Parts: sequence; C-alpha cells; structure tokens
Amino acid sequence: MVAAGAALADEVGFAHLTMGLLAERVGVRTPSLYKHVSGQEDLNRRIAALALGEAADAVGGAVRGYAGRDALAAAARAFRGFVLEHPGRYAATIGMEPSGPDDPLAVAGRRLLDAFTAVLRGYGIGESDVDHALRMLRSVCHGFATLQTANGFRWGTDIDESFEWLITFTDRGLRSM
Repeated sequence: MVAAGAALADEVGFAHLTMGLLAERVGVRTPSLYKHVSGQEDLNRRIAALALGEAADAVGGAVRGYAGRDALAAAARAFRGFVLEHPGRYAATIGMEPSGPDDPLAVAGRRLLDAFTAVLRGYGIGESDVDHALRMLRSVCHGFATLQTANGFRWGTDIDESFEWLITFTDRGLRSM
C-alpha cells in the first residue's frame, strides 16, 4: 500500500495525495486502506521513510569505492536523480519529524546522512565541522534538485552544465576546509 501511495505521490504530487485517491488507484474502497495504514498522517510518514531509505540506498551505492570529488559527484548525481525520478515521495520527507530514534523515518534518515558523511571523510573535514558540512551538502543537493523539479531554472544555460558547475564549486569549498 505504501509503495502504491509513493508512486501515486510521484505522479500527482505529494500535496495532492489523499486516501481516497489512493483507494481509487488500487481499486478498493477508502475504508479498506485502514487495514494497512491508520490514516493520512501514517501513510505520509511511511512514504517519507520509504523515500529516505531509497535515497540512502541510491547515494550509499553511488559513493562506494569513491573518495573526494568523485564521491561528491556520485552522491550529488544520485541524490538529484532520485529527487527528479521521485519528486512526490521526496516531498514527503520535508518537515517530517521522527517520533524517536527507532522510528523508521529516523533510521532511514541516519542512513542517508551516513552516506553523505562518507563523502566528507574524503575531505578530512574535522569532527567539529561535520554537521555544518552535512547541512551545506544537503542544502546544495536538495536546493538544486527541488528547484529543478519545480521548473525553477527557466533560462537558456544547460541545467546539467550548471549542476556540474555546482559540484566543482562545492568540491573546491570542501577542499579549502
């Protein structure tokens, strides 16, 4: 049920996902969904956890065996690719707070942060700066990808070229630390 909800969110947009629309999509009456989720909030949380886990798998798999700029580029490209391919389910992750450390949302979020932390190891970022560097990486990757999914780049320069420029710029900044 959660996978169907995530796919539907990608199709119609997370803001437009409803239990009724999901029930229609899977061919059941809305009350039947309550056998699988306790309501819209539960569905949203489960989609967010699924999305974070999938993003963690994409980024973690992409950076394996790489370090420095190569790891950064692999992580950034994997994250951007995930967001572009799954904009609805990724949107579910924004502002969703885990209920505790064992919440699947928290577990998946830590896995994604671990993948980005692996990128930072190649730059020798000091322990006291890791949180700052993670926030910067998230801002750079999230910002570019979500702007792109919202058609936020409407001028003539090639978007992929701009993205590669962003990777180079971020690499230079991290190396200067």
